Amino acid sequence: MIDLYTWITPNGLKVAIALEEFGLHYRPHTVDITKGDQFQQDYLAINPGGKIPVIIDHETGITLAESGAILLYLAEKTGRFLPRQGAARHHTIEWLMWQMGGFGPTLGNAHYFLTYNSGEAPFAEDLFRRDTRRLYETLNSRLADRDYLVDDYSIADMAVWPWVSRFKRHQIDLNAFPNVKRWYLRLAARPQVKCGYDVPHFTSEIPQP
Repeated sequence: MIDLYTWITPNGLKVAIALEEFGLHYRPHTVDITKGDQFQQDYLAINPGGKIPVIIDHETGITLAESGAILLYLAEKTGRFLPRQGAARHHTIEWLMWQMGGFGPTLGNAHYFLTYNSGEAPFAEDLFRRDTRRLYETLNSRLADRDYLVDDYSIADMAVWPWVSRFKRHQIDLNAFPNVKRWYLRLAARPQVKCGYDVPHFTSEIPQP
């Protein structure tokens, strides 16, 4: 059994979706970051960094934070959704790191400046609007001749998809990125993605372009 401590953010959703895809038994625990739950002492005892998500794998005794590390751990644990060797393995990790190091942080800033604080910092809004569009163009180019980010559906797709699901907050029209739109809708139709999207609780239907 795995305990998942999470909230309804892209980083939280990616791990919930992964747990559904891996078919692992887990219990979700709500950490409402809008109420500061992540700074409660009982949660800080699990993750001193005060971030979500965190898993506790009672089978192995491992407690793990950082969503990218969790995805790698689950893939290694199950032997699924991450090639064991060769170029495909390295490219899967490459695109996972692309999400962790660029796509996620930039889009998180886009949420902050374009959606939650619009008009407060025009320079930052312009910066993150342009960089968000550049990253969507990169993703669209990558998906031009393939169904998934690498050869097959992988943890890289699971990591990127929840961030794309916030496209409206990025002020992005997915119709302008047809390869991203095709990929996004393909993954949105997966039963495991639909289930993971509602963890730790239902908020809305998966956004449609």
